[in-house]
Amino acid sequence: MKVVMIGTGYVGLVSGACFADFGHDVTCIDKDEQKIKSLKKGKVPFFEPGLDSLVASNIRWNRLSFDTDLSGPVSKADVVFIAVGTPSRESDGHADLSYVMTAAEEIANMMQDFTVIVNKSTVPVGTGDEVEELVKKTRPDCDFAVVSNPEFLREGSAIYDFKHPDRVMIGTNDERAREVMRELYRPLYLNETPILFADRRTSELTKYASNAFLANKISFINEMADLCEATGADIQQVARGIGLDGRIGNKFLHAGPGYGGSCFPKDTLALVKVAEKFGASVEIVDTVIRTNNKRKERMAQKVIHACGGDVQGKHLAVLGLTFKQNTDDMRDSPSLTIIPALQKAGARISAYDPEGMETAAKLFENITFEDDPYTTMEGADGLVIITEWDQFRALDLERIKATLNKPIIIDLRNIYKPEEMEKHGFKYVSIGRAPIGY
Repeated sequence: MKVVMIGTGYVGLVSGACFADFGHDVTCIDKDEQKIKSLKKGKVPFFEPGLDSLVASNIRWNRLSFDTDLSGPVSKADVVFIAVGTPSRESDGHADLSYVMTAAEEIANMMQDFTVIVNKSTVPVGTGDEVEELVKKTRPDCDFAVVSNPEFLREGSAIYDFKHPDRVMIGTNDERAREVMRELYRPLYLNETPILFADRRTSELTKYASNAFLANKISFINEMADLCEATGADIQQVARGIGLDGRIGNKFLHAGPGYGGSCFPKDTLALVKVAEKFGASVEIVDTVIRTNNKRKERMAQKVIHACGGDVQGKHLAVLGLTFKQNTDDMRDSPSLTIIPALQKAGARISAYDPEGMETAAKLFENITFEDDPYTTMEGADGLVIITEWDQFRALDLERIKATLNKPIIIDLRNIYKPEEMEKHGFKYVSIGRAPIGY
């Protein structure tokens, strides 16, 4: 099938490369000429494990191409995906749909035969109706169907998620569009992937509801971690105890400094705004947003308390800046709240992240970025672990102790065992577990 993907951001590029790897003829469109030039050479503009080689191989096999002009590709396309950004509007928190609508209008002007227009972007309920109305107004003569097909990709494992999804959600009542989407995703039938068909509005809301539920699980386990600290219980054992319940499940029950990234903060806020628009109540989601914001603020105070209640003039080493491992994404990362708060309290910060430092350098001031974890710790009065990169899980503890000025570790991801920290003589503070050495 001939597929056009408008937008070469995270969702668009991953989806386009994976569809090409399925054997489809995919053209990815973006207005950023420099970005397209780089992509034609196989250079991916962000870090996602395996994506660079996937893009390069499909370019080599002539299944994946890139362009700034959508007129030719759209006129020949069976399916055109809209995969542009829908950021929160600063004025009111609603999702900004201007990029979606611009893309829809451009598609309408270039379509020839029957075309399936697919909203891959995360959009509020009713957006498909608005896109359909705009296309009809722009081209009353054209033959098309608008479909909702939300993505459920995790940054850091997006290629696996695309090729082995829990489900594929498709929102349309048009039978021709259903057949096109079935053919598009036919390779996934080999894995017996559930393909769920529903109306557009149900599909659109499913995406928001899914992310809101996962954000709720994260905030819940973080609150339980606070309760564990107050009562002397162990959050990791609690999480295992409840996660083995099939009704709950063990995913997203890892206590930490709060959620971030491109999806959860934006989508939970957008869901609240959608509910307000339709006169419905989503008080749980509203509470989750406030809880998560406070969580990040409290993590800075946790670090300060672990350092004796005062970090004025102290040097703190930070490992991990991105919102999670295996990505260079800094959007709404807990580090963006924790580090400025520590600086405001008088701390001097040195930091290291395997992939996020180039972006972080544009977002932080007065931070020393180092080339490896141990250089970051030299002479520091404490070590703070914010992101759970695998390379931080097996650091040489004796070397850390010799490198730090004071043997204090504040582990906001619980990647080390308290008994091991005690054996090596560290003062160790983690999440939802009893501190060691205090």
